[in-house]
Amino acid sequence: FFGPLLLHGCTPNCLLWIPSRGKRYNMVVYQMWMLNKTGGLIFEKNYAPGLPALTTNTCLKMASSFHAQHAIAQQLSPIPGGGGIECIEAEHFKMFCFEPPTTLKFVLLTDGQTSNADGRVDRFLRQIYELYVDYVLKNPFYEVEQPIRVEQWETKLKELMDHWNSS
Repeated sequence: FFGPLLLHGCTPNCLLWIPSRGKRYNMVVYQMWMLNKTGGLIFEKNYAPGLPALTTNTCLKMASSFHAQHAIAQQLSPIPGGGGIECIEAEHFKMFCFEPPTTLKFVLLTDGQTSNADGRVDRFLRQIYELYVDYVLKNPFYEVEQPIRVEQWETKLKELMDHWNSS
């Protein structure tokens, strides 16, 4: 299912500085997806140059499947009002999900070594959400729940990725 997303020797997109360890930590972001509240894919961006191209139909299927699994995880949660999937770990990649109060899902597909133990991925996803609010939701021409086609958003998102890359 996620086989085409496995990469070896991919150029890192995000370099994280972890002061407590005093060394650089690479977080490779393969792709980012945004799903609306019904599971529709409203944004998809490939951030790994060597990543095999996925068809639009494949991306839509994967986003829809993830949305369904997320909903099942919410229903199975032993904690009332518990969230759904926050991280899926596979042998060669991890998938992180952030669901803000807007009920969108921000999904990052990263390398298998990425860790959120220090909250770095959560902070990164929140920064992406802040950009979404500032450049997409405040855009008078954007219709909520529809595919995102806002040039300023994509520019700022690339700047954020580059910032994490040079940290």
